[in-house]
Amino acid sequence: MAVESLELALSMFGSPVFVFHEIVHNRYVVDSFREKGAIFVNDLEEIPVESVLLFSAHGVSPEVRKIAKTRRLKAIDATCPLVTKVHLEAIKYAREGYKIFLIGHEGHDEVIGTMGEAPHVMILVESVEDVDNLTIDDSAKYAYLTQTTLSVDDANRIIKRLRERFPNLVNPPKEDICYATQNRQEAVRILAREADVCLVLGSKNSSNSQRLRELADETGVDAYLIDGPADIELEWFTNKSNVLVTAGASAPETVVEQVLDWLKNEFNAEIEIRTTREESVYFPLPKSLRSIQKS
Repeated sequence: MAVESLELALSMFGSPVFVFHEIVHNRYVVDSFREKGAIFVNDLEEIPVESVLLFSAHGVSPEVRKIAKTRRLKAIDATCPLVTKVHLEAIKYAREGYKIFLIGHEGHDEVIGTMGEAPHVMILVESVEDVDNLTIDDSAKYAYLTQTTLSVDDANRIIKRLRERFPNLVNPPKEDICYATQNRQEAVRILAREADVCLVLGSKNSSNSQRLRELADETGVDAYLIDGPADIELEWFTNKSNVLVTAGASAPETVVEQVLDWLKNEFNAEIEIRTTREESVYFPLPKSLRSIQKS
């Protein structure tokens, strides 16, 4: 949805279209949009007033929205609805007087945006060790939320420890980790046992792609995170027979196909598609783009 939103914005408004942070954490996608006229910025002050601005899939804090309004930027919100859900949960728990543990990675765009919804009551937790170092306030109410792109196993370990230390801990009725992230982790967990090598298509700053590589590595498979065929090294396949190819949630299908073609060309590889779970979720375009599209 975020990628489609940026494509549509460039088509409707022409270049430049400014994007706050990378539209998704994938180098191939970001570089291709740069060539089309998108400009990625980390500071809204870099953007001329009244320009077209698109918020990335990872979401932004209320402060960023305020600055965009002050600079009269034509903002298009391409935040993933699953991230928006976490933002709304943070607002709800803060209003109800909870202290909120956010399980996630410091510095990640999604974490920065979510913590910005209620910075006075949010506490970032990255590990079980972080939980052990927390100070308990018996008079406080506690809730937890999670970054959407975490390792399910890592998150569960942290949640388990939080519940041990804070027995009355509450959480949303539905977990926050993205279905696409969970499905890919499940697939790697099932299929890695049949593989000698695992290639994960995704960029190094992609949290969910890093988790896939780590998960494959934990099963004892030689796992590599790559942006595309140019990153592959022939020595990885010495005395290896079976290669598992998977991809982070934001990796384009075209790059996956390029890697499969590389394996076929180099080794005359036979490709077998495995489906562990069907995905049929659809997210509509942002309202601002839908209204322009109709008019």
